[in-house]
Amino acid sequence: MTINTTNENGKVNVALSGRLDSVTVPELEAKLNDILEEAKELRFDFSELEYISSAGLRILLKAQKAMNAKGGMTVSGVNEVIMGVFDITGFADILTIE
Repeated sequence: MTINTTNENGKVNVALSGRLDSVTVPELEAKLNDILEEAKELRFDFSELEYISSAGLRILLKAQKAMNAKGGMTVSGVNEVIMGVFDITGFADILTIE
């Protein structure tokens, strides 16, 4: 998995490519631990993400909870496969998906 981040005055964009699973989640979690303190808004770009596992869902939920007290979190570029996972797990109802 590749993680690219940008931060413009607290508006943080996190673009992921590859697979978000139990092997790659620790890398994203380490990045998010640094990002979440200064982030006013958080946006995930999934346009190049191929797969998400339950471990990936767990880290998204953690980020969502942290950002609820701030400016919010959005997810964009969700493909059919990942949207199917979001629908089945109920994440489509709790995430802001653009």
